[in-house]
Amino acid sequence: MTADAFAAVPGAVLDGRGLAHLGNPVREQRDLASGAAVAPLADRAVLTVSGEDRLSWLDSITSQALTTLEPGVGTELLVLDPQGHVEHAASVVDDGERTWLIVDHDRADALLTWLTRMRFRLRVDPQDAADHAVVGGTAAAVDALGAALVWRDPWPRVSHGGWGYSPVEPHPGAERDWAEAIVPRATLDELAAAAVRGDVRLAGHLAVDALRVAAWRPRAAAEADGRTLPHEVDWLRTAVHLDKGCYRGQETVAKVHNLGHPPRRLVALQLDGSDAELPDPGAPVRLDGAEVGAITSVARHHEEGPIALAIVKRSVPVDAALTVAVADGEIAAAQEVVVPPDAGRAASVPRLPRLSQRR
Repeated sequence: MTADAFAAVPGAVLDGRGLAHLGNPVREQRDLASGAAVAPLADRAVLTVSGEDRLSWLDSITSQALTTLEPGVGTELLVLDPQGHVEHAASVVDDGERTWLIVDHDRADALLTWLTRMRFRLRVDPQDAADHAVVGGTAAAVDALGAALVWRDPWPRVSHGGWGYSPVEPHPGAERDWAEAIVPRATLDELAAAAVRGDVRLAGHLAVDALRVAAWRPRAAAEADGRTLPHEVDWLRTAVHLDKGCYRGQETVAKVHNLGHPPRRLVALQLDGSDAELPDPGAPVRLDGAEVGAITSVARHHEEGPIALAIVKRSVPVDAALTVAVADGEIAAAQEVVVPPDAGRAASVPRLPRLSQRR
C-alpha cells in the first residue's frame, strides 16, 4: 500500500504522516467519534514478539505488568531510560501466540533494535510486522473491518497498578471510544477503493489528533521529548504498574511518585479562537513574557475550537494567564490542569469541574 491509493479518494490531502484530511477535518471528527468513519494510520507501525517467554520478558524490561495479560485485552507499555525518561511507548495486545505492539512509525526501528538486543537467551523473537497496518476508529467501526486483532485504548481508565493524577471530573476522555485494528496491508487498498466508490467514510490524522488532544491523551511522538517522565503527562494512569518488579527506570518512577513531584506538568490549553492561526508543536508557552514551557500537540476541535497540550514548569501557577507564540506574535491560552503541581502518592488534590463547566 502506498499513499497514492488514498490520493484517489475525493478531497484527500496527504502529507508526511499519510492521509491528513479529506477536505473537512471538522466533519471527519464527528464521523470518527460517532463510528461513521475510520482512519488509516500511516504514522503507526506494527511489531510482534513470539515465543514462550514473550510476556514475562516484556514485563521485565518495560513499565507494564504483562505476565498475566489475557488474549485480546489491550494495554500499553513504556520503555524508559535509566533516569526514568520515556524512550518508547507501545500499545499492546496478545493473541495467545504472539504479542503485537503498535508503535510510532518513526521510532519503530529503534525499538525493534533495542528489543532484539535485550533477548539474551530467552525464548522470544521480536519482528517487524511490515505486512500489517493500523486503522483507527470506534471499537464498533474497526470491528466491522474484520480484523484478526483489535487494540482497545484503555485511556483514561486507571489500570490495575496505575495511578491517575488529573484532578478534573469527569475526565474529558471518559466518553472517548477509540480502538486500533491491526490489518493486513492489503486492507488499506480495499479501504481506499471503497472510499472512492463512496461505500466507506474515511478520516485523516488531523481528526484523529483533535479527538486525542481533547481527551488529554499523551502520545510518544508528541509528548515525549527525550526528558519526559511518565508522571508529567499522567501516563501512570494506563502505562505504568507501580507494584511490579524491577525494570529500567523503575527507581525514578517510584521515587518521583512516592517522595517527590514531577518537575514539569502537562496542561490543556484553550487557545484564543479569534485568531485563525494555530501554533506549531514546539511553540513557546509564556508567562509574563518568560518562557515556561512548550506546545506538544495542537488541534482545532469540532466543539472546543482551538486546543493544545503543553508541558510547562511545575512552578507555573494553575490559574496563571498564559500566552503561546505564533508566527506574527502571541495568542492567549487558558490553562486547564491535567497534572497538578503537587502530583504524587501523598498529594491531596481537590476535584475540579471541566473548564467549560466553570465558564
